[in-house]
Amino acid sequence: MTKIILRRSYGHVPYPRALSFMAAQAEAIRQSHAPEMLWFLEHPPLFTAGTSARSEDLTNPHGFDTFEAGRGGQWTYHGPGQRIVYVMLDLTRPHGDVPARDLRAFVQALERWIIRALALLGVHAETREGRIGVWVQDPVTGCEAKIAALGIRVSRWVSWHGVSINLDPVLTDFDGIVPCGIRDYGVTSLARFKPDISMPDLDHALLEAWQDVFASVPQEEGGG
Repeated sequence: MTKIILRRSYGHVPYPRALSFMAAQAEAIRQSHAPEMLWFLEHPPLFTAGTSARSEDLTNPHGFDTFEAGRGGQWTYHGPGQRIVYVMLDLTRPHGDVPARDLRAFVQALERWIIRALALLGVHAETREGRIGVWVQDPVTGCEAKIAALGIRVSRWVSWHGVSINLDPVLTDFDGIVPCGIRDYGVTSLARFKPDISMPDLDHALLEAWQDVFASVPQEEGGG
């Protein structure tokens, strides 16, 4: 089994630092100079623009920093209380049931991974046709809302960027954008379902679900 490294960073990782690290790691993976990696981290409050982002979808009343991400998708918020997992894999080989060089299957597997992790925490989540991300019925509003987002970039069959799951971010911070270009739905968090949930709880569920979906066991490395 090819080794996948689990990297954890504590504190709030600046976005430019994350971009630089991911780009270098992805290139090293492509050249077989570095192992595949999952990177668990949080960012300070910021907005990132995917390749389809529209200027009219950004209002940014708090003046958060904004960045061109280079990934697919539109505007996304990142901030404290949100678990980011950057997924750097060699897609020229299969991962669990995901065939080699199948981007659609890879994205669908990432969605299944999040849904499985949330199920382990007792939260039912689903995907929706035509809407990227993972969705739940918000227990506060009773409306459907997004609890996790996906934004992937693939360079020469190596993936980078990844997923974000809302544990307990400041939900009003999302008001500075139209998240992922979807105007008719809100965002929510795991804390609305389970007020006492912690980041280690979420991380444990994500790692357990990763084994179920991708059939590998990431090996821990010291955080950055």
